[in-house]
Amino acid sequence: MATSFSRSSSPILQISCIFFFVNSFLIVLPLSESVYFNITQFEADATNILYSGDAVPSLGDIEFNRVNYLNRVGQAVYADTILIWDRKSGKVSDFTTRFTFIIDTQAQYSYGHGFAFFLAPVGFQTPRNSAGGFLGLFNTTYTDSPRNQMIVIEFDSFINEEWDPSYEHVGINKNSTSSANYTSWNASLHSGDPADCWVSYNATTQILNMSWSYGARNDSRENTSLSYQVDLREVLPEQATVGFSASTGSNVERHILQYWEFNSSLNIKIEDDSIERKLAEGLTVPIGVLVLGGIVACNIVRRRQRKATQNSLETVTLTSMMNHFERGAGPKRFSYRDLASATNNFSDDKKLGVGGFGCVYKGYLSSEAKEVAVNKNSQGSKQGKNEYITEVKIISRLRHRNLVQLIGWCHDQTQF
Repeated sequence: MATSFSRSSSPILQISCIFFFVNSFLIVLPLSESVYFNITQFEADATNILYSGDAVPSLGDIEFNRVNYLNRVGQAVYADTILIWDRKSGKVSDFTTRFTFIIDTQAQYSYGHGFAFFLAPVGFQTPRNSAGGFLGLFNTTYTDSPRNQMIVIEFDSFINEEWDPSYEHVGINKNSTSSANYTSWNASLHSGDPADCWVSYNATTQILNMSWSYGARNDSRENTSLSYQVDLREVLPEQATVGFSASTGSNVERHILQYWEFNSSLNIKIEDDSIERKLAEGLTVPIGVLVLGGIVACNIVRRRQRKATQNSLETVTLTSMMNHFERGAGPKRFSYRDLASATNNFSDDKKLGVGGFGCVYKGYLSSEAKEVAVNKNSQGSKQGKNEYITEVKIISRLRHRNLVQLIGWCHDQTQF
């Protein structure tokens, strides 16, 4: 958007438009916190993903666990924080994420433990002793506690009798190793198959939805979707870390991430009684005054420059006229003191008449020994210097018996 003013537009109109624009910009514009990224290749030199534990980028993918060791944990998280909700407005972010991953049981009869997408507090660190069924996110101290502040989407390939259902499952967990909602799933049936998973959160309905697909390898008998109602304000802090965690225990399996896309948006409209609104209103007046002062100053400078240019031209013209007359035998230049003395300081008694450009006085020039008529331009006269100069030049050339001869002129003390 561009704003322009014509030369003929009034300063008041310009000021009003700019003041309205500043006021609208400060008060109406909503705040927006959104994050979007799409990672198709996980490069070793990229800085947008942070790795811990066994997790490393490998040939464009992420390998989470070294399968030649037991009880391993690997994590990969997005480097920037995600704004989940805003305390002042109470608004919660909508978000969607899609990722493609592989669990490879390596044709073993016993395998485990699982792969998870999670949201946790900023600065979350892998707990000690969190391998196996804890998936690198919990341990025996914090298996089910609000202090965990965590949402987890888990693909759990090992049955832990203490908290798992009696089968391998996909689950949605809140602050716990136990799933709040879950469905059966078979890791070995899809070993080595890429799984596309979609997770979304609707802040209005407070519904967390997830679904997954193995493409042509889907089994129509399997349920491949879950949902769970949760208010993220009651679980997570305002800002969170998002990422993936995978673990092995006494059994092992490969966990590979191939693709990750994430999108979140939180638009915050400033409420009337909010601090931001008050701050905006407080700034509007001083900014408006600054804008007003700037425009007024610019107009003053512009007018002075224009006037200075005009005066300069008139001065050049007047100087030229003076030089012309003083070199020749035409009208001579008189001083203001001479004319004031001749007319008794332009006394009203000497006034012969009043014209559009000033008054005419009767006077006597002792230096010339003759009576004269002196035309003095008034301060409020509409005649400018240019008209005055032109008049002197014309009258100086006129010779007629019925016209009073111009014998001299004066431009002194800013009067003529």
